[in-house]
Amino acid sequence: MPLRDTAPTGAPCWVDLFTSDPDASTAFYSELFGWKAESAGEEYGGYISFMKDETPVAGAMRNDGQTGTPDVWLIYLATDDADATVEAAAANGGGVLFPTMDVTDIGRMAMVSDAGQAAIGMWQAGEFFGFTVVGEANTPAWFELLTRDYDASVDFYQKVFGWDTHVAGDTPEFRYTTLGQGDGQLAGIMDASVFLPEGVPAHWSVYFGVADTDATLTKAVELGATIVQPAEDTPYGRIAQATDPTGARFKLVTIP
Repeated sequence: MPLRDTAPTGAPCWVDLFTSDPDASTAFYSELFGWKAESAGEEYGGYISFMKDETPVAGAMRNDGQTGTPDVWLIYLATDDADATVEAAAANGGGVLFPTMDVTDIGRMAMVSDAGQAAIGMWQAGEFFGFTVVGEANTPAWFELLTRDYDASVDFYQKVFGWDTHVAGDTPEFRYTTLGQGDGQLAGIMDASVFLPEGVPAHWSVYFGVADTDATLTKAVELGATIVQPAEDTPYGRIAQATDPTGARFKLVTIP
């Protein structure tokens, strides 16, 4: 897949890991995906960039426990105007988790909750617009919202992030909407009201592409991960889910 030189408005453009143990997380993902970790230094709060073949594909930052948020992978959607998007989120059933802030001259960010109470970040590009490669082995490959409030969530992303939505499934067993369609699909929203366990909030998930889901899952366990969902075949590829050594969930999908 060719490198992209910009992120489509409303599309996932970056993922980073909120981790209570940056050293352990860096070691785990570097070994699992062959990433190289680079610290941005104290100017950026010790932020870590994960590189694949010298190309940034993800990041990590310390979770000091003050917010009470568990370790988690966070997803950011591209926006042309972070301040206006935050206002739109608040006006369409969402909330503001972290107000807009400049990240030196590389961009402007914020974090909101959507209409189903899932956290989603946004990124207004400055010198940095996000990952340039997606959908390849050892890179972010798919992004999916699991929500108990499906209709309101679809409406939220249409109005707040300008999503061009397409219905991929509309049965009681499978209600799913995508951003884009066909080969141009960029993310999805799933009605998870019938299977999300009690106490598990609505949330976004990131799937990392791999050459072999089973082999990568086995390696992850050897490195300290815990299996949440064993590898299984689906119409969308062979997928699995695990938690990393600090408890952050991630998913795997075989890239053809």
